[in-house]
Amino acid sequence: MSLPTRTIPTLIAAAAALLTPATAQVHSMPREQMIKYTQQNPFERFPDGRPKVPDALLEKLNAMSSEEVLSIVRKGYANQYADGFKVLRPGKNLVGRAMTLQLLPLRPDVGEVDQKEWREKHGGRRLSHQTALDMLQKGDVFVVDAFGNLDAGGIVGDNLAYYVWKTTGNGFVIDGAIRDLNGIAPTGMGGYYRGAVPEAINNVMVAGINVPVRIGKVTVLPGDVVLGDSEGVFFIPPHMVQDIVDEAEITHVHDEWTKRKFDEGKYKSSEIYGRPSDPALIKEYEEYLKKHVEPRIWERYQAGQQRANRPRQP
Repeated sequence: MSLPTRTIPTLIAAAAALLTPATAQVHSMPREQMIKYTQQNPFERFPDGRPKVPDALLEKLNAMSSEEVLSIVRKGYANQYADGFKVLRPGKNLVGRAMTLQLLPLRPDVGEVDQKEWREKHGGRRLSHQTALDMLQKGDVFVVDAFGNLDAGGIVGDNLAYYVWKTTGNGFVIDGAIRDLNGIAPTGMGGYYRGAVPEAINNVMVAGINVPVRIGKVTVLPGDVVLGDSEGVFFIPPHMVQDIVDEAEITHVHDEWTKRKFDEGKYKSSEIYGRPSDPALIKEYEEYLKKHVEPRIWERYQAGQQRANRPRQP
């Protein structure tokens, strides 16, 4: 029997909860579970185990587009892109580390149990989406699975969106609604959402904080790198970021060189794009590339060309 797609993250989350004695079903993944599911991460981690991709790599991604990181698909990760969002800030990227919140449609008997256990363990404080908001850190992107339901109201309005912006320096990806759009838009923060509605958040319950969530057709893990541009959002596993950035830098320089040649007005498109056939132009491009990338990326490019030119075995 196959399971509904949306059930999978919930089952992972529930399994993680069972590993921790006497916890409610609402939870964050234990550090050990976080490390298990992100064991290929080569970078430092936050105290809770969430991967911490270096700021320097995030800065490089901020200058890139979705098209420049498409090599992730060739590497076997074909389900890392979500689109169809409304975009707060077209023309500017949103880049950061995913901090996730999973919401579910409210079922009162379940919600009452979760609230009771949460209050008992947290000094009477109420469990809500603001519980997750209060865990945000600088460099995060608030990623919310609200199951695309605009009837659940705005997950954030202008006040909480402003908090997200000031706390993270970034913004949010919400598979659901926001509210107070007129108050949010002027901030200049990054944001992706399905629609804007007047109602506040309602009729939902928190199922997990910093757990795997589904955004569109993507399974997002805490610590994934979010890259949003004018078209949509990529969620990049931490262990792939360096490789993706290196390839994207080559693509970025190639595109830059291509446009410079088109500016000269001397060439047909097929003479330059995607790869020139004239040896003199190839040499010119490679000299340009070598000048504009780090030595290790240039060496990577050379190795790739050697593999591509190697005679195929019969």
